[in-house]
Amino acid sequence: MKVLVVAPTPFFSDRGTHIRILEEALALEKRGIEVTIATYHIGQDFPASLNSHIDVRRIRRLLFWYKKLEAGPDWQKIFLDLMLIRKTFHLARTWKPDIIHGHLHEGVLIGFIVKRALFWRNMRLVADFHGSLTKEMVSHSYLRATPMQRFFEMIEHWIDGLGERTVASSWDNVERINTIPREHPAHILLDGTRLSMFENLPSVTVLRDTFHIPKDQIIITYTGALIANKGITLLLEAIPLICAQSSEEVHFVIAGFPVDQIAVYLKQDIFKKHVTIISPLPYFALPKVLRMSDIGVDPKESSTRQASGKMLQYMGAGLPVVCFDTKNNRKYLDDGGIYADDTTPESLAQAIMKLVISRELREAKGVINRRRAELFSWEASAEKLEKLYQEIIREN
Repeated sequence: MKVLVVAPTPFFSDRGTHIRILEEALALEKRGIEVTIATYHIGQDFPASLNSHIDVRRIRRLLFWYKKLEAGPDWQKIFLDLMLIRKTFHLARTWKPDIIHGHLHEGVLIGFIVKRALFWRNMRLVADFHGSLTKEMVSHSYLRATPMQRFFEMIEHWIDGLGERTVASSWDNVERINTIPREHPAHILLDGTRLSMFENLPSVTVLRDTFHIPKDQIIITYTGALIANKGITLLLEAIPLICAQSSEEVHFVIAGFPVDQIAVYLKQDIFKKHVTIISPLPYFALPKVLRMSDIGVDPKESSTRQASGKMLQYMGAGLPVVCFDTKNNRKYLDDGGIYADDTTPESLAQAIMKLVISRELREAKGVINRRRAELFSWEASAEKLEKLYQEIIREN
């Protein structure tokens, strides 16, 4: 089986969307499926340590000045996506895949256009949604509650129905998509964690020395994009509240990019003293950062209908996790989470303090999460994808 993955993004970058694309592709390759990825002109190549033969094909560098790696809309992506249509069309015509697997709404639309243009090839389209297009644009302040937002909602609903099969990374998003009449309901395709990444790591002491982290304090860690719709502002505003109660006990690690988005906070003395910034955070260095940590925090709200890949990484590392009380978070963590009651810095700080004051609670929640991490693997997601591929090929 040959699968052409459409990734309308600067693949690979060290953030959740790209991790999902990468790990799905690697797991499919292990199942004997040939995978080619069509993507933008910028992004990292695969490290040799992956021992992968996935072919990453990039558009031409006509927009050579475009170097944005972080998440979020950008009007220049219109031109990049037009070029990606051309690249996808070329690969579909010459490589002749059985399946076009479109990631994100733009990737699904590109796959649909190419499939229709080459209709005699009978290629099938799988739509892979990571969140809500409109909600994400609103969260990045690209849209407001206007007729323009309603227009984009109409486009999003139309794209939601383009695939022969549809998968989404969160339960909330699956429920939303399934409100649209369709022949085949959307399936949940969870993010996963690769537990082997957390094996054979250096000791906590060695790692804290390496990253210049205090050895005798409780390390509270956030990893991921440093942008508003990931909830980072809520965590930053909770930090002074926590330090006011236990400033000598805690230290925070914030690992990700772009740092300029939180620069106004980092100028304050309390952040200079109690926060270590690791930026950028390479995905393949993530296990080391989590290994030296005591608590993982995911302050993302549910409004974008995105899943939480970082939460699964925390679980794989055996960390207790603090987050907000959402359906997706409950599904992942169950009894392994400490849930903030309200979406406020005060509530988040109170939840974190429950773990700060109790080592026993930290250890108990960490054990639960490490065990639950075994339920969420990329291998299981790839097996489910392969079955969907086989179904639509048999129908064809």
